[in-house]
Amino acid sequence: MSYPRKDYDSDAPKKYWSLEEAKLKIASYCAYQERCQKEVREKLHEKGVYGTPAEDLIAEMITEGFLNEERFAQSFFRGKFRMKKWGRNKILQELKFRQISPNCIKSGLKEIEEDEYLETLDQLVEKKWNSISEKDLFRKKNKVFQYLIGRGFESDLIQEAMVRHLENQ
Repeated sequence: MSYPRKDYDSDAPKKYWSLEEAKLKIASYCAYQERCQKEVREKLHEKGVYGTPAEDLIAEMITEGFLNEERFAQSFFRGKFRMKKWGRNKILQELKFRQISPNCIKSGLKEIEEDEYLETLDQLVEKKWNSISEKDLFRKKNKVFQYLIGRGFESDLIQEAMVRHLENQ
């Protein structure tokens, strides 16, 4: 049995927001989860609010406490590290992409305790090491190293974690 597909009409007009509607929707958008200015600006542009009205609305959201980039950076660091197990380099790169200020990034960096960071790295080394069936030790080390570099961990810390792992085996 087949179901008819939804016909997406490319000529259908997009729904744009009025300024009053934009204020309510953006307040709700920011209250739902921490946002950065870039995300809010993109959302406003998507809904047809540009230029000075958009910037005024963003300034109003900051004044009312709906939008706070320091709070966003702290939340982003906690979430990406604890939930997705990203390293500092990947998180920093993502925050720079989102145009977060260096001061806010420094504030976010403080959210990750060094002991917790190293413990997570050790767990990831062990998990990845056990999942690779490679017999050649050099290739196995390289695969684990590349995986963790891709996760955003620092190369010197990865090396130390792999040494600790091999000593414990």
